[in-house]
Amino acid sequence: MPDAHTTSRTSRTSTTVNHADRELRHDRSVAPPIYQTATFWADDAETFAQAAVERRGQGFYTRFGNPNHAQVAAIVAELEHAETALVSASGMAALTTAVLALASAGDHVIGQRSTYSGTASLLLNLLPRLGVTTTQVDQTDPDAFARALTPRTRLILVESPSNPLLQITDLRAVADLAHAHNALILADNTFATPVNQRPLELGVDLVWHSATKYLNGHSDVSAGVLAGPAKLLDRVWDVALLTGATLGPIDAWLLLRGLRTLPLRVARHNANGQALAEALERHPAVARVHYPGLAAHPQHALAARQMSGFGGVLAVEFAGGHEAADAFLDRLRHVRRAVSLGGVESLAVRPAAMWAGMLSEEQIVASGVPLGLVRLAAGTEDTADLVDDVLTAADSL
Repeated sequence: MPDAHTTSRTSRTSTTVNHADRELRHDRSVAPPIYQTATFWADDAETFAQAAVERRGQGFYTRFGNPNHAQVAAIVAELEHAETALVSASGMAALTTAVLALASAGDHVIGQRSTYSGTASLLLNLLPRLGVTTTQVDQTDPDAFARALTPRTRLILVESPSNPLLQITDLRAVADLAHAHNALILADNTFATPVNQRPLELGVDLVWHSATKYLNGHSDVSAGVLAGPAKLLDRVWDVALLTGATLGPIDAWLLLRGLRTLPLRVARHNANGQALAEALERHPAVARVHYPGLAAHPQHALAARQMSGFGGVLAVEFAGGHEAADAFLDRLRHVRRAVSLGGVESLAVRPAAMWAGMLSEEQIVASGVPLGLVRLAAGTEDTADLVDDVLTAADSL
């Protein structure tokens, strides 16, 4: 057995989530208090002036930072093996603030064709209005990123596994490409979580999360987190002050509580996701299952190289199209029809129907998401109950 002092940090996630913020708990409380205050007082003019300019501080004004923010950031930074982290009111607030901080009018941003609809909308609708050109590429082909590069490319936005098609991006290959062309690469690590994947170790510059999902894990908080080097997050923090997408202290405290059990929950999500994918893959009503843990997934080998677990999300295409997909959702008992994912409860949704209000029909078609695709997010229920639930629903089609 390896000595405890030489064991890789990657095997210590449960210790990290419970102790990485220990130095920030000055009152010796076992469960940190909620710092439900908008402002903080100072003893003297010098201390007050210093607090007013401290980036990611925790003792001036909650829009600038809060002790609960700092506690969350310390844990996420350690989990991602990052220098520091920054919290926000949502995953989209984290992404949008980062892009606004790191790209300007006249710049070019590359994104993926298979990506979260909010990210797609940022690329297709918002950035062009601000004078930033964008290109979406097939992320399964690293050469597609190379072909999309221009002298004005400043950012590459990647997401692996992707939402909702569970496609894998070769993070190291794209990171090397970005750096060779003086561009930054930002990765959405929401689906994988830092328990299963650490993009910074593969060369990515910044990682973002919708902390609403797995990091919180209880479907009761909207939050976002960025992790990476301080020199980049200082630039993002400056813009975050202007956008004002501040995470409330109570939400930060709930996120902190959720992080304590992240490794325990992710292990169960991984097991349930794998079991559901294997069960549905063999069902005659199913045309295809998208899940990187399946040997049949075209990028299974790549996923296995850069991930230590494959997560709780899978996508299922039904042979009967969108009518069969909706009927399947209607017949589920334990799995609830709802947006989001990453909570202890299992949720399912048909993405093409969900995204209708965010993207045009042409944009949905261009994303490659079939109308009959169901995104299934396995919770932490008993595996046998979930498998029985989805197979019973599929049997009725």
